[in-house]
Amino acid sequence: MKALVTGATGFVGSHIVRALVAAGHTARVLHRMTSKLDALAGVTTESALGDILDPDSLRAACSGCDWVFHVAAVADYWRADHTRMFTANVDGTRHVLEAARESGVKRVVFTSSAAAIGFREDGLPANEAFRFNLSPAQFPYGYSKVLAEEVVQEAVATGQDVVITNPVVVMGPGDLNMISGSYIVQVKRFGRFVPVTSGGIAVVDVRDVAALHLAAAERGRTGERYILGTANYTHREWYSMIADVVGTRPPFLPLPDFVLPIAAAGIHLARKVGIETPVDADQTRLGGRNIYFAYEKALSELGKPQVDMHQSLRDTYAWYRAHGYL
Repeated sequence: MKALVTGATGFVGSHIVRALVAAGHTARVLHRMTSKLDALAGVTTESALGDILDPDSLRAACSGCDWVFHVAAVADYWRADHTRMFTANVDGTRHVLEAARESGVKRVVFTSSAAAIGFREDGLPANEAFRFNLSPAQFPYGYSKVLAEEVVQEAVATGQDVVITNPVVVMGPGDLNMISGSYIVQVKRFGRFVPVTSGGIAVVDVRDVAALHLAAAERGRTGERYILGTANYTHREWYSMIADVVGTRPPFLPLPDFVLPIAAAGIHLARKVGIETPVDADQTRLGGRNIYFAYEKALSELGKPQVDMHQSLRDTYAWYRAHGYL
């Protein structure tokens, strides 16, 4: 198969490209003239100059492809302009789907996010059926993915073959922009003094995310969502695992839930005046909640993750050290 990958120069996209090539497929990479291709070093690919907001370049990039993996998005929501994020994540998705349809692409795999899925008030894992139930204003990234999924469902209703994946927090080597790797950096730098909240986190390794994307292209069901994840951990368990990997004492300072809204408001104000903070206001607001997900659907239909999270953290830490991030 020949597959176009948008967002191929980024963390998840580059691993999908590597997985495609390793499986014997041909990978075509959509990128701008100015894009850095470091994440694709050593991989043989086809190049397609373009942008997800440029329909003409998308049609040319899709021409002759069997699959399109639409991974491109503005994911660093705490650093990004929200208008630009919604334009890229929603309008960009519409342009990609239209180009794929006009070019005769057989199937599109759309990379959404677990952030587009709702959270259970009882703290139990949520499955694909749970609808987004957070404030769009306070959680704009998740809401942008909700709107993008609505665009996908509109396309499916007209007969287009699209499958949706919803990765949880993604770890692993190659996170050039340090989207999720900030967990490791914080524990390495601050050790015992990283505040620990009462909630929990859902995580997966990027190599499993890539493999499960290929599985979604091969046997996912049209119009269906698949949550891609490996495990759910309390924040205390998660930070203790990281501390073990980076060689520091585990964080111990509990941060009470009632402090979180106050802290979030302070972080929001700090960022408005240009002060960088280790976490953003959205992450802080959710700190006391169990952001857990159920993975049975992906496990039964796409396959089981192969990289346990201790190994993922070891590989992530080794990559950051080797590339001068720590």
